[in-house]
Amino acid sequence: MGTANSLAGRYAAALFDLAESDRSLDKVMDALARLETALAESPELAALIGDRLLSRAEIGAGLAAVAKTMKLPTLVANFLGVLAANGRSALLPDVIRAYRERLASHRGEATAKVIAAHRLTAAQEKALAAKLRARTGRDMALDVTVDPSILGGLVVRIGSEQIDTSVKTRLERLGARMKGLN
Repeated sequence: MGTANSLAGRYAAALFDLAESDRSLDKVMDALARLETALAESPELAALIGDRLLSRAEIGAGLAAVAKTMKLPTLVANFLGVLAANGRSALLPDVIRAYRERLASHRGEATAKVIAAHRLTAAQEKALAAKLRARTGRDMALDVTVDPSILGGLVVRIGSEQIDTSVKTRLERLGARMKGLN
């Protein structure tokens, strides 16, 4: 099932429509990107959104406190409350990803799914987007996930094309050649 048709995709579509009518698409994306960073950097926040032992109200209160501390726009804070009230706060990372994809599509950009061994800096993301734009001729939105198991390098997927420069893949190829398999 594609992201757009998934439950997270439907929540993202609803948020997108509200942000579009409010003329705050970029403001909401900025807030979601900050939330995504906070989720990646805070094991406590990541645990909060997926905690099945807490009530929906407790998760909602926790997310409201996070929204206040991070000074998130009211629309995003209210949206977090809706996710919590509906017992869907664990979908937040997927909702952020789906919102980013929808915004990229709205702008006529392609989305490159990028797997990196470590978090990319803003400058690295900008440079990567520029290289991908030069390669494809299209503006590129990046959906970056971190997977330390690739050891280094990147795995970039644009549609059905994949570019794998990960250290893990290079080592696997080298091992296969040394065994005479290739």
